[in-house]
Amino acid sequence: MTASRRVWISVGAVALLILGAFWQTGRALGPDAKLWDDLVSKGVTYLRSTQAADGSWSKERSLGISGVVMTALLRSGKLPDNDPTVVRGLRFLESLVNPREGHIAGENPRDQLKNYVTSVNVLAFAEANKDGRYNKIVQDGARYLKMLQWDEGEEILLKDNRYGGAGYDSKSRPDLSNTQFFVDALRAAGVPPDDPAYKKVVVFVSRCQNLKSEYNDQPWAGKVNDGGFIYTCAGDPESKAGDDLRSYGSMTYAGVKSLIYAGVSKDDKRVQAAWEWIRKNYTVDRNPGFPPGRDQLGLYYYYHTMAKCLDAVGVDYVEDGQGVKHDWRKDITEALAKRQRPDGSWVNPADRWMEGDPNLVTAYALLALSYCKPKK
Repeated sequence: MTASRRVWISVGAVALLILGAFWQTGRALGPDAKLWDDLVSKGVTYLRSTQAADGSWSKERSLGISGVVMTALLRSGKLPDNDPTVVRGLRFLESLVNPREGHIAGENPRDQLKNYVTSVNVLAFAEANKDGRYNKIVQDGARYLKMLQWDEGEEILLKDNRYGGAGYDSKSRPDLSNTQFFVDALRAAGVPPDDPAYKKVVVFVSRCQNLKSEYNDQPWAGKVNDGGFIYTCAGDPESKAGDDLRSYGSMTYAGVKSLIYAGVSKDDKRVQAAWEWIRKNYTVDRNPGFPPGRDQLGLYYYYHTMAKCLDAVGVDYVEDGQGVKHDWRKDITEALAKRQRPDGSWVNPADRWMEGDPNLVTAYALLALSYCKPKK
């Protein structure tokens, strides 16, 4: 064999290795396409089968569930705009528009549902608003939501630890869970980045972080100081994961996502500190931060918030505290695959925060999967 022939063979072998590595990398990013498609198709089929005659889902538990389900179905990409399930579902949500008060929570809703229900319904209408037919509903909903934000309109000043947050309504103390849905809705409605509502949100969200800094002036901020987030800083601070104000997964992802959506840079110290918490506590087996025996609480809310947050951050991998890189789309999809029931639904045996309702939980799962699509 001549020297030139050996060179060409070596070059060819190296090229094949490079192409092979590139192909494997492309193949490895995200879940198996067939697995993802099967999970989504079965979940959509289940939700189509449980829709009530009036187009709703589980309205006896909460009017907000129908909005979450419709957003999930629309994001699935499985149903055309004229599908009967979609048409009936949107017609039901339209029946909840209250032009007198401006919200999307029905004729005589309980006050404690107005923010949450309006927020999730704005998300659904924004997802369906391809031709502008729901512009007025979406914009009116966003205007109403901004009126619920705790700020000068309620004679709440910057020094008050309720400032900038959103609760279940204008009278319920604000919390990070309601605030994240509030921010999601404003963003989906196209509220511009320079709107004052976002700046106020940043104040509240920053005060929900276990991080002593110039952004969190609360006396407890340095007690845990691990960069994660708690449920609320308003009034007496509270963590749903324990009395010791421990950080936990669903609220930490909610906090990061809300900061980014509100215009805070990914290089900001608050986001970076929270990212370190996420790295050290990365898991798809439980809602991290909760103690053993309680760590399945809010698991599907966690999956949804985790996926949406990581998509907002714009990363394909999360490197955990041990230096192991995780393809989070693949991990979440496979975790959901293990938990899907034969009828296509998901449900949480740890029935807290309505996660015993298969319509809501299946919608959470489909929303998570919508951010986990295989990447080419």
